[in-house]
Amino acid sequence: MPLECLAVTCDPSLMNRIRSGTGDQVAFQICKDAASAVDVAARRHLDGFVIDCDDVAGGAEALTRVRSSRSNRQTPIIAVVNGKTSVPRALELGANFALSKPIEESRLRSVLDLTLPKMEREHRRYFRYEVALPVRLLNHAGHSFITKMRNVSEDGLATRLIDPTSLDGIVVVEFEIPEKPQPTFRAKAEIAWTDSSAMGVRFLHVDQESCGALRTWLDSLAGEAEISG
Repeated sequence: MPLECLAVTCDPSLMNRIRSGTGDQVAFQICKDAASAVDVAARRHLDGFVIDCDDVAGGAEALTRVRSSRSNRQTPIIAVVNGKTSVPRALELGANFALSKPIEESRLRSVLDLTLPKMEREHRRYFRYEVALPVRLLNHAGHSFITKMRNVSEDGLATRLIDPTSLDGIVVVEFEIPEKPQPTFRAKAEIAWTDSSAMGVRFLHVDQESCGALRTWLDSLAGEAEISG
């Protein structure tokens, strides 16, 4: 499954060079105007962004807004500047890396070599694996509720809906990871959203042991997904 990246640019030469450098690792969606890019970033998570700050009207402002969007606060961003915005300024606005036109091939390769692992990490952090496991949730009063997990990522999980008047705000999440030996995952979390049938839980603090066990399990789920795909 390729990484998903949004490129905000009207420069076909730039895109040809970036596509050449990323190969089939990345699938690009292209927005030729800043407003459309900001709208996409507000609605969904992506694994990376390339933002042409100076050759797209409003590009620098879009960089700031993408970085502050709830779904993409940690998403790697490559800024491309062309005289109006400086490299240090692009980094101040929220870019992880910045390229200055005309782009040197060695600099482009160096930035892509650093960015792709970050994009892979972001993909794994956010990607939701569908699973069905029992989950225990404890509210602030110490009351325990058992429900069924629907999906999980490094960032959080979704479960079947429990009465939101009983579970709201900060909770403790516990479940048994189906690996040998069977470790118990435990985290401090928050109820991030609810709808008519499901509830989203975002992890706030995970101890080192639980974090390691979760990552090992997610790696095995990723491997199973690659085999089945």
